Amino acid sequence: MTNTPANDKDFSGNEAEIHMEQLKRAERFNGRAAMLGIVIGIVPEGLTGAGIAHQIGLGPLIDGYAACRTQFLPFCF
Repeated sequence: MTNTPANDKDFSGNEAEIHMEQLKRAERFNGRAAMLGIVIGIVPEGLTGAGIAHQIGLGPLIDGYAACRTQFLPFCF
């Protein structure tokens, strides 16, 4: 990068504000995505009666005895 007059701007005071605004925007998006994910998981659970783990096929892993017969857990609880 060369030091031309167009690239020689001083952003020392404004750079921190820009960074904080980007951080706030990213955190706001992450929070909204997390809330949407929770709602998408809980609404079908209320409608079907099956938990989130059962809906995505991981139900046997949390059912205790059934987890002993899966390839994921070689031991019983």
